[in-house]
Order: sequence, then structure tokens, then C-alpha cells
Amino acid sequence: MIEIKFYEITDFIYYLEDEKRLSKNTIIAYRNDLLEYQEFLIKYQHIEDVRDIDKEMILKYIASLKRANLAKTTIARKIVTIKAFHKFLSNEQISKEDVAYYIDMPKKDIHLPTVLTEEEISKMLSLIDLSTDIGKRNKAMLELLYSSGLRISELLDLKISSLHMNEKYLSVIGKGNKERIIPLGDMAIIALRDYIENSRSNISKKPGSLLFYNYKGEKMSRQGFFKYIRNLALEAGIDKTISPHTIRHSFATHLLANGASLRIVQELLGHEDISTTQIYTHIDKTKLKEIYQNTHPLKKEEKE
Repeated sequence: MIEIKFYEITDFIYYLEDEKRLSKNTIIAYRNDLLEYQEFLIKYQHIEDVRDIDKEMILKYIASLKRANLAKTTIARKIVTIKAFHKFLSNEQISKEDVAYYIDMPKKDIHLPTVLTEEEISKMLSLIDLSTDIGKRNKAMLELLYSSGLRISELLDLKISSLHMNEKYLSVIGKGNKERIIPLGDMAIIALRDYIENSRSNISKKPGSLLFYNYKGEKMSRQGFFKYIRNLALEAGIDKTISPHTIRHSFATHLLANGASLRIVQELLGHEDISTTQIYTHIDKTKLKEIYQNTHPLKKEEKE
């Protein structure tokens, strides 16, 4: 185990515990990151006093992390630790300046979520067996999910009183206990009416406020609907790893592709920050590039 040789690290850890009140696991992570940082400075930069650390030494340490092929998220966490440590040294007037202030954070990789095409959604919907009450429930759930972009938790918690089908909208309580109003598409309304009028009372014999119930007449589980969606996709021959959240991603992506503004999509999804919604613009651009590559005459000539 690496020994703490810079006493300022111990002071910083006390600061995190007593003043910042960080969790035990977070403090352990900070401590381990700083011990590795200390080891590099002593071994390769011959540093004995934290006041002798400069920006170039920090950059060399970051370069060593990159050479070690660490994940960007790991490197980013270590840089956050180093920046916090040097800010502490500066604030406590141990160092004359914050030498890590101008150290940039690495750019995050953009991980695009899986999205279904409109054709794939249609194929899944067409495979649902509507001769059973459960089938009608499943059709209503999937149509509603694709029509509204609800989170799976919002879908399963939805009350029948939240539906306003004559006015073609529903109200939902989302994250932060905030209510939002979402328009309902015609196909979702048709499927919901069929389920409510013909099947809901057969599935749940007891009076209840929830819109959807499992075959036992109880609240549906996330795992149960996840399994159903995955199996339906396999039946449709869709070679993608999907979940109920994939339908939400598809809802947002298709809206943007058909001309909806980013701000409208943000409101419908219930995102607090529009930067969260911007991931769908990346998906849309990726799709446009794919279409261009496959259809532009010059690109087609290159392939031939």
C-alpha cells in the first residue's frame, strides 16, 4: 500500500470529510487517485514539496495515464481529483497559485443510444396478438410508449385519470415531481380505447387507479415489460439490444427527423437541461450521413 508522503493530502482528505461531507467511497477514490499522483511526482519528477509542482508536471502525469490506455472516464475522474486538490492548496495559501486551474478536462465520448426505425416499430406492433386481453394491453402500452416518449417508470405508474383521450393528451408526473402535458397520437388512442373498454377490467377484477396491470391484476414490473419488449423485437427479427427506453429514444429521434424543434422534444421528454436532449441531434446527423453515403450519386460511384 502506498504511503502518504505529502501531508497536504491528509489535510485535503480531512477537508473532504469534515467540510464537503462526501461519501466514504468518493473519499477513498480521491485518496487513491492522489496517492498515484504523488507516486508519479516523487518517482519521475523528483518532487518533495507540493509547492514545487507546476502545470507541466501535471500534463506529464496526464500523458502517462493516456499511455496506460486508461478509459477516458477514469482519466477524467483523476483530473477532477487533481484540480480539486490544487484548488484546495491555493485556497489554503499553501501554494501561491492554482497550477491546475487551466488544465482542460478530456472530451467525453458520445455514446449514441440504440434507436429503432419507424419500420421496425411498425413490425413489432403488427406482431402483437390482439385476440387476448394481455395482447390488447401490450398493444396499448407499446403504442402509448412510442406516442409519448414516457419513461418506463412513468408508464407503469400512470393512472387512468391521467388520460384525456377526447382532448388527445395525457398528464404525467415525472422526475422532480413535475407535471408535463403530452399530446396523444391517434393510433395510441385507438389502442387505449380498445384495451380500456374491452380488456382492462378482465385483467384486473378489482377496482384500481392504475392504467396497466399484469396478468395477476397487480402493478406491472419493469423487468416483466423489459422481457416482453426484448422478445417482441427478437420475433420481429430486429438484431439490436433494446429495452423500453429504446422506444423513448426512438420517439425523440423520429420527432427531430420529422421537423420538431429541440426545445419541444425537451419538453415532451421532461429533460431539465436541453444538453441532455441534444444527444438525439447526434443520432439524427448520423442517420443523415448514412443516407448520404448510400444515396448520393458520387458516393454510389465510389462504391461501384
